[in-house]
Amino acid sequence: MNYRHGFHAGNFADCFKHALLIDLIACLGRKATPLCILDTHAGAGHYDLQTDAALRTNEAAGGILRLLALPDPGILAPYLDLVQFLGVYPGSPAIARGLLRAEDRLICCERHPEEAALLKRYLSGNRLVEVHERSGWEAMGALLPPKEKRGLVFIDPPFEARTEFSDIIAALRIAHARFAHGVYAVWYPVKQLAGVHGFHADLRAWGLRDVIAVEMLLRDPTGPERLNGCGLLVINPPYRFPEQAASLAQAVLDGIGGAEPGGGVQLIRIADE
Repeated sequence: MNYRHGFHAGNFADCFKHALLIDLIACLGRKATPLCILDTHAGAGHYDLQTDAALRTNEAAGGILRLLALPDPGILAPYLDLVQFLGVYPGSPAIARGLLRAEDRLICCERHPEEAALLKRYLSGNRLVEVHERSGWEAMGALLPPKEKRGLVFIDPPFEARTEFSDIIAALRIAHARFAHGVYAVWYPVKQLAGVHGFHADLRAWGLRDVIAVEMLLRDPTGPERLNGCGLLVINPPYRFPEQAASLAQAVLDGIGGAEPGGGVQLIRIADE
């Protein structure tokens, strides 16, 4: 409940997750049928990179500001064009809202009262969007399956608690039992590999089908005191998304200055189709 994303907006992890999120929504948007997006940990929705919070950490300088300065954005163009169009650094709710079609719907959940109030103000007046001040974990059991019968559940928890990986598994079990054919995307940090390997092993033991993870590492993940990289786990990834996601992650990594020894991008097949 203490996490405020304004201190970290636009950092390398945001660039990674949001470039992949845009492509994921675009893949799902290729079908004409309506789509519901559930954002379980939505935050404030958008962030001003000139606030005291953002400038205090200055994490955007090593992330989105470097990418916006690229002379040729290449495959990152859809992401960078959307950031420039919105005029602020967009969180996942702003990105999803910007990509909604007239037949689609966005449900955002945010538990932090101040963040939820900012989110409601930012998204007010849009008939395609609902905002709930509630636990995203609880919402996965209560709001699924969506009436559209097709959807993306985007899970981006703050990782304040030591139980976050097990909390994710528990919530996914409940949600998947209700909405097995939905697409689930989970962002996670990589500090050291033990926790991540345990997370992947738990998913394999569960017996799910068609699960991938794309990871972008800045350096060898051996120091638990700092964020060495991050990953995006996707259950039921759309056609061609895995390969495109790896290319996008590599473009982000190259654009922010490349990897140190032990870093790089990897596509992990956790469970076959």
